[in-house]
Amino acid sequence: MIKEDFELAERLVKARFNTLFTISAHKWYIKLRQAHRHQSWTWWKTQIINKWANDSCRFNVETAFESSKFNAEKEKALPWFFPQKDRLTALYTDMSELMIHKKIPRQCGGDLEHAVKSRTTEQSSAEYIINIVRFVYETDDNITINQQYYDCSYEI
Repeated sequence: MIKEDFELAERLVKARFNTLFTISAHKWYIKLRQAHRHQSWTWWKTQIINKWANDSCRFNVETAFESSKFNAEKEKALPWFFPQKDRLTALYTDMSELMIHKKIPRQCGGDLEHAVKSRTTEQSSAEYIINIVRFVYETDDNITINQQYYDCSYEI
């Protein structure tokens, strides 16, 4: 994909691997490069697909998205928002920006989710949503985060 998108020579694409991969992926790349040395882009593409494009990796990304709830006491909106957006983009490559921006506020929960949804429109950008999260949390002391509401009404 990088090769076709940017019309780069094969050696330039392979040279970027060292900076593209991080943490465990970088360790995997170094180990494979030491074992197999000079291989073609096609060979590397096959290895990457075999390693990372499987149900297990997909499940891990889904789990990471669902378990990452925004907590304003522990983190800021910007570093939380973009990994969530990247996870959704990786899971659903054809998902529109609109749907991504509708799914992410659900991870805020409680009153914060409602406040974000009521202040944004379908055309809202990622930056606008992040600013709304910051604004709502900083200005409203009564906001509850990740609180679930239960129907306690019952007949006697």
